[in-house]
Amino acid sequence: MQKQWPIIAVDNVTLAFDDYVVQKDVSFSVKQGEIFVIIGGSGCGKSTMMRSLIGLLKPASGEIYYDGEPLWSGDETQRTAIKQRFGVLFQSGALWSSLTLAENVALPLTLYTPLHPRDVAAVVSLKLSLVGLAGYEEFYPSAISGGMKKRAGLARAIALDPDILFFDEPSAGLDPISSKRLDDLILQLRDCIGATIVIVTHELASIFEIGDNVVFLDADTHTAIAHGSPQHLLDNCEYAKVREFLARGSGHRRSVRGPGGSP
Repeated sequence: MQKQWPIIAVDNVTLAFDDYVVQKDVSFSVKQGEIFVIIGGSGCGKSTMMRSLIGLLKPASGEIYYDGEPLWSGDETQRTAIKQRFGVLFQSGALWSSLTLAENVALPLTLYTPLHPRDVAAVVSLKLSLVGLAGYEEFYPSAISGGMKKRAGLARAIALDPDILFFDEPSAGLDPISSKRLDDLILQLRDCIGATIVIVTHELASIFEIGDNVVFLDADTHTAIAHGSPQHLLDNCEYAKVREFLARGSGHRRSVRGPGGSP
């Protein structure tokens, strides 16, 4: 039976720190299986919105719904149950430097599942293999490249088979080739595990290559002023600042997808 509501619905959310309003009256929705991108200029509140979506920052007003269930107005038990559906890749990768890659990926499995250590090891090997890190189980984060750290962080994010993944600036600090590989991996994971993915990024190539829909958070008006597919907004958005943001520079896209995802 088809769902009557989106998997994520942001309803008139206002984010503030004391008297300073970061974003106000923001509404948007994310469909199941979609790669949804939060965009906007520096300081507009993209990462702040992400923190609210994953349950780290309570909105000053409004609500965020997951499959129709409120994240913030429900009780703590309900909020915890919703958050257990999430996998999060932080900007830095956030790996424990004193743990091997296998131990980093195993951490959520040992904390939140009753799996036997033998089974944990099997799951860890599978997740590292999915992100192209088979054979690197005993490596420490200091011994691998920045792109590999991001992939290891992604392996940990999918350790518990979440149905919603959140990525905060996944390509930050990566060279264009590593960034392209990470984008390809995100697409593969979406197709492989069927997860809904929400990404904060300013990377144009990523926005056009993997984004199904975007929301533009405006730093001047402190609200969302555009919502739709990147190509549609580039061609048709009524706000010049949105079109200019999406048209920065020349040759900015590695591969702009046409209908059906083809270049």
